[in-house]
Amino acid sequence: MGVSGLVDSWEIALRAERKSKNTIASYLLGTRLYLRWCETNGLPDEIDKRAMQSWVGSLLAAGAEASTARARQLAVRRFSAWLADEQEIPVDPLIGVKPPKVDDKVVQPLTEAELTALLKTCDRKTFTGIRDEAIIRFMNEAIVRAGEVVGLNVDDVNVKAGSALIRGKGGRERTVAFGAKTAAALDRYLRRRRTHKHAASPRLWLGQQGEGFGYRALHKTLGIRAAKAGVTGFHPHRTRHTAATRWLAKGGSEGGLMAIAGWKQRSMMDRYVAATASARAAEESRRLGLGDL
Repeated sequence: MGVSGLVDSWEIALRAERKSKNTIASYLLGTRLYLRWCETNGLPDEIDKRAMQSWVGSLLAAGAEASTARARQLAVRRFSAWLADEQEIPVDPLIGVKPPKVDDKVVQPLTEAELTALLKTCDRKTFTGIRDEAIIRFMNEAIVRAGEVVGLNVDDVNVKAGSALIRGKGGRERTVAFGAKTAAALDRYLRRRRTHKHAASPRLWLGQQGEGFGYRALHKTLGIRAAKAGVTGFHPHRTRHTAATRWLAKGGSEGGLMAIAGWKQRSMMDRYVAATASARAAEESRRLGLGDL
């Protein structure tokens, strides 16, 4: 049996490791794409260093972003390492393989005007308007990932205390706080939610008619809001960059930002606030007044 017959077993192992749904989906997609490419090109059903490098090269040649090729390659490397650990193959042939170089892209945070415009598109007379205002306010204050937002349950949110329990990557939990306006928006949504036909569902966010409201629905819904607000280049992940930038701009500490965002490494914070690093440094320089001799 070739290695393609072991992908399902690897999926079971990933679930046992409590990998996030998005991580598992990304790993499986990348691995299956590689194995399909091998089959199409008449190559053996196995993990091979040269085949994998040729495959990555074909992805880039076809116009794939370097970050996409990197993610696809990572998936195959993780699968290869698991195969070796499980002694399904004698050694991991991909040890030492370097990922494609990815250019650092600076994500511009949303401006205060853009945030206000997004909120103005939310009509408080409709269920979706009330829900979307609560989502936008929560995402732009709690510094959460989109997947963490859609994974919330009703019991995870304490509106009165202004806090929410977030289940992050790897099963790590953290508590985030939010202020009065976000609390009011969430309370308004929870009151309107009681009239929904799926009100008994444990999931916090509900679709207009159905129970499901996952990442794709969030992406589509906020994309529509952004279009109405005239916000270009919108992606739900920009709200996390925005919240992190606003945190530091308003005097929040770096340690506090890392804790509330769930970051273990300083490099993650630097990447998220890179767009305004120069502006913050300039403001700090003016405040320090080193030229006042």
